[in-house]
Amino acid sequence: MKEFRLYAITGEEFHQGRDLIEVMEAAIVGGVDIFQLRDKNSSKKVVFEKAKRLKELAQKYSVPFIVNDHIDIALAVDADGIHLGQDDLPLQEARKIFGQNKIIGISTHEIAEAREAELNGADYIGVGPIFPTKSKVDVVDPVTTKYIEEVVKEITIPFVAIGGIKLHNVDQVLAAGATRICAISEIVGNEDITKTCQEFIKKIEARR
Repeated sequence: MKEFRLYAITGEEFHQGRDLIEVMEAAIVGGVDIFQLRDKNSSKKVVFEKAKRLKELAQKYSVPFIVNDHIDIALAVDADGIHLGQDDLPLQEARKIFGQNKIIGISTHEIAEAREAELNGADYIGVGPIFPTKSKVDVVDPVTTKYIEEVVKEITIPFVAIGGIKLHNVDQVLAAGATRICAISEIVGNEDITKTCQEFIKKIEARR
């Protein structure tokens, strides 16, 4: 898959009344180079409509677009990838449905899950939550930066650090060895989304 540095996920509860496309476009302009639609509450029809609009935005900027969980919607809008949790469809089954040329990412919370994801052909893994987060209701306890250190030593596929990452604590995450960062509320909930993304990119690049 294409190399990336800053991964954004939609979190419409943080968008401060702003349009989904407006928010994500501001993030891309700021340096987000891969993004995901995550909507756990809306109907399939509504998620599909959002996905369709976001796919158009992704094409406009040549940025990969990922759909969380909904493999049928990802297929329907020809998304670039899908992101799955530990309780979702097994990766190998998802690959059969979704195809060899699509991106499949997997959330992991411990090294055994990371090993399994790599073994089963994940294109990247999410590593987290690093810090406490309010972006998910059913979130596991923070794995801390120690988990990043374990992944750096052992896993060869790309990984992205996620969970409670803000501009004020991202340096700890980068110091542990992460080179790709995912943020939700810190990006989409910010008044100046573009500037926030630019600040993240500066910090990531300074460590690379």
